[in-house]
This record gives sequence, C-alpha cells and structure tokens, in this order.
Amino acid sequence: MGFGKLVICCVIIIALLAALITAGTQRTSRRTRSKPKVKHSSGSNRTVSRKEHQQRRSDETILTTSLDDLSGAEFERLLALYFTDQGFEVKEVGIGGKDGGVDLVITDRRGEKTAVQAKCYAPKNLVGVQIVRELVGAKRNHDCILSLLVTTSDLTEPAKQEAEKFKVDYWHGALVEQKLRSWGKWQPVTGKNKRKATTDNVKSARFQVAATTEVQCSCGSAMVLRKSKEGKSFWGCSRFPTCRNTRSV
Repeated sequence: MGFGKLVICCVIIIALLAALITAGTQRTSRRTRSKPKVKHSSGSNRTVSRKEHQQRRSDETILTTSLDDLSGAEFERLLALYFTDQGFEVKEVGIGGKDGGVDLVITDRRGEKTAVQAKCYAPKNLVGVQIVRELVGAKRNHDCILSLLVTTSDLTEPAKQEAEKFKVDYWHGALVEQKLRSWGKWQPVTGKNKRKATTDNVKSARFQVAATTEVQCSCGSAMVLRKSKEGKSFWGCSRFPTCRNTRSV
C-alpha cells in the first residue's frame, strides 16, 4: 500500500510540472505575438514626423528665401504665388506630400488647366524619367490638358526625352530663377543683413498692397497690379477669378 501511494504522488507531481511548463510556453508565445504592435507604433511616429516636415513658413519669409533654403512645400507655395500674379487660378493639391504626381493645378482665363509638378532639388540631384511618367499619368486625374514640370535642378537626358515624347513642358533651375526674379516679388536675401532686409521687404509689400486700394474695380473691390503672359502690366480685380474685370495701366 505504501508503494502504491508513492506511485500516485509521483504521477500527480509529473502532471503538475507538465501543466507549469505548458503555461510558461503559452506566455512566451503571447509576448512574441505582441512584438509587431510595438513596431507598428514606431512606424506611426515616423509618419507624424514626415507630416511635420511638410509645414512651411509664412509667405513673407518664403519671398525672401533663396531656392536652396526652401523646403519642397515652400517651393510649391512660391510657385503658387507666382502663378497667381500671372493671372492664373491656382489650386494647391500637393499639400501634405500626398500629391499623386501633381502639386498645383493652374487654370488660365480660357479655362485651360495645367498640371504642375514641383521638385525642389539640389543642382546635382536631377529629376528622373519616373517623375515625368507620374506627371503624365496624374494629370488626367485632375482633368488637365497640359503638364509642366518645374525643378530647381534639371532633368536627366532620358527624362528630357520622355518629356518631349509626351509634350511635357519643363523649367530647369536657371529658367525658374530668371522667371522669379523678373516677377519682382521674390527677393532672396543672404548675408548679415538678412533679418533687416526681410523686415524692409515685408513693409514694402504691405505698402504696395495699400497703394493698390486706390484703384477700384467696378464691383467695388481693390485692384492689384498683374502681368500678362507677354509681360505687360495691367490692373486686375483682387477677387479674381470671381471677378475678371481688368484695366490698363
């Protein structure tokens, strides 16, 4: 009888040990499965930081900053300001980085739409052929007939060939800077007097806006000085495109 009780005790002890080992294995398995959640959380933080990178400075600051010191979002805004003054209705569709190949949609007075892709690259970083193809495909999503690629650098030779093949107009860095300087409102400042010059330019811009209020449109709104595609100056209603009235200078 004593031997039988000993056998029963041994069986019970073995069963308890087996149960403890099984429970420990299950807990380890749960910890292993929970690790992907931590990685997912880390990925979410990186997404937030990219959105923060898309934040841009004020228009006044952008107008006094060189192209080399502009972020991609700020370069897009600079082009939006430029095209607006050229008489286009501008829609910024690339805000936040989710442009799908198009950053701006500009519409001329005839209602013709152009899809614009802006690339603020260093001079040595050329725009590749894939960017051109993305613009060609994406312009249809915005009901655009024409397409324009604007870059602070230049295109690779295959990209230029692709642009010519699909009739994509493009502006390289030197042409972009020439157009912006001819515009007159973009006045990049460098050196020790940068802060003082920025303040002076802001005051000058405010004075110019105040001065235009002396010329009124027939609708009662102030008129602003604009330039046509041929480079001729004219007064246009500040409520454009709601009001399309113009007056010669």
